[in-house]
Amino acid sequence: MESINSKLKSLIEEIEKLPSIGPKTAERIALYLLSLEEQEIKKFLDTLTDARANLHLCPICFNITDKEICEICSDESRDRSSICVVEEVNDLLAIEKTGSYKGVYHVLHGDIDPINHKGPDQIKLKELLDRIKNSHIKEVILATNPDFSGDMTATYIAKLINSIKMDIRITRIAVGLPKEAEIGLADTLTLSMAIKERKEYK
Repeated sequence: MESINSKLKSLIEEIEKLPSIGPKTAERIALYLLSLEEQEIKKFLDTLTDARANLHLCPICFNITDKEICEICSDESRDRSSICVVEEVNDLLAIEKTGSYKGVYHVLHGDIDPINHKGPDQIKLKELLDRIKNSHIKEVILATNPDFSGDMTATYIAKLINSIKMDIRITRIAVGLPKEAEIGLADTLTLSMAIKERKEYK
C-alpha cells in the first residue's frame, strides 16, 4: 500500500508543477487520469507526444505552430502594419478569441523581471526590434500584463523603439484590465475593450 501511495504522490507532485495548478487541483487531475480507461490514457499520451514532436516556434512571431510559418503570419488578410506584442502564447490566443484584432503578433516568451533575474536578453526582444527595423510597421501595441514586470517590459520596449524609429505609433492596452491581471486569463469582452480602447504610450 505504501508503494502505491508513493507513486500517487509522485504523480500529484509532477502535475502540480504545471502553471496555476495548486495541490488540490493536482490531486483531482491525478485521480481523474487514473480513472481513465487504458485506451483513453494511450490516446492522451500519444497526442502529447505528437504535439511535443511536431510543434515548434514560428520563426517570425514565435507563436506555436506545426507549419513552417504560423497561420497568422501566413494569412495575407492580416494587417502587417500593426504588431501586437504579448508575453506568452496564451496571451495571443486570448486576444485572437476576441476577434477584435486583425494585425500580427510578436510573442516575447517572458518579461523583464530583475527580481527573478530575467533581463531583456532572455526574451525575444532583439527579434522584435529586427522586425520593426526591417518592415513597414506603423503601430506597436504593447499588450504585456498590467503588473510590475509587464509595465517595466512595456516601458523598456517603448524606449528602444523610439530610439530606432520615431515615426511609429506606440500604444498600450489597459482599459478594463485591473492591475496585476493576466491577459491570458481575462474574459473576452474585457480584453476586446482593452484592445479597442488602447491609448498612446509615451
